Amino acid sequence: MSRTSRIAGAVIGTIALAGSLAACGGDSLEKDSGKSGSSAPAEAEKGSLVIGSAAFTESKVLAELYSQILGDGGWKTSITTVENRELYEPSLEKGEIDVIPEYAATLAEFLNAKVNGAKEAEKTPVASGDVAATVAALEKLASPLGLKVLPAGEAVDQNAFAVTKEFAAKNKLTTLSDLGKSKIKVKIAAGDECAVRPFCAPGLKATYGIDVAGIDPKGVGTPQAKQAVKDGVDQLVLTTTTDAVLDAYDLVFLEDDKHLQNADNLLPVVNAKDAGSPEVAELLAKVTGALTTEDLAELNRKVDAERAKPADVAKEYLTSKGLIG
Repeated sequence: MSRTSRIAGAVIGTIALAGSLAACGGDSLEKDSGKSGSSAPAEAEKGSLVIGSAAFTESKVLAELYSQILGDGGWKTSITTVENRELYEPSLEKGEIDVIPEYAATLAEFLNAKVNGAKEAEKTPVASGDVAATVAALEKLASPLGLKVLPAGEAVDQNAFAVTKEFAAKNKLTTLSDLGKSKIKVKIAAGDECAVRPFCAPGLKATYGIDVAGIDPKGVGTPQAKQAVKDGVDQLVLTTTTDAVLDAYDLVFLEDDKHLQNADNLLPVVNAKDAGSPEVAELLAKVTGALTTEDLAELNRKVDAERAKPADVAKEYLTSKGLIG
């Protein structure tokens, strides 16, 4: 599953976040997991850790970053790729997986639905555009399940809207608020569900006063959607904050300055019993602290566009930041 597929699922709304990876399917952890790689110095005596990864590029790269920095710190590590959150989250609780990269808002709503039921979660969402509040809600839900939520970083992978550089310059636009104040009618290149989803057209209208003239159903962040905006067929495209190829279409993000989108900042989540030590947290915090949204987009680009291996991309990044020797 692609990174964009994960975000497209998130567009569906609060409860759909709980199943944003569900489309991949699968019968069991044993059947749907694939283990790859290991990393540890010869003198390692700290035991073994299994790093989980969902089956899309970004998650695979993040799992490699975690695996390699923990391996450099003395643990024997392996990576297990599991198709969807419905499979890997219970495995994290059981200790079959020890560490996994996650997204604050998406996991918070997944656990909200799991713990409180889908109907109650729909009525009372816990995620918002406030990352501190979202992480606090996530911690409250995760802790009783034996999960430890480590601090979130700056890097965020969430829905984002872009226009052409020419359109932005001509109309003096840098934020979505600017677009709303301009009173310009815009057609959005997005999935057809954008018309009814709270984080898309309805949210743009209610939060920013943007005059949405219609939806061009070309998908979330697809080449066709971005090309339509470049060609002037549409004025606004729904993509993600880690879209690394906007420049190729002469597009630029408009800042979500009123935080319409939920805070899907990246953070590590660990099995508290097996991987809850301060040493593990300290090493993972180095990755979290270094990663920016732009870094993440570039790492994704190297894998998806240049066909580099996630392990190689991760090693190059960690080395360049001085995080591993």
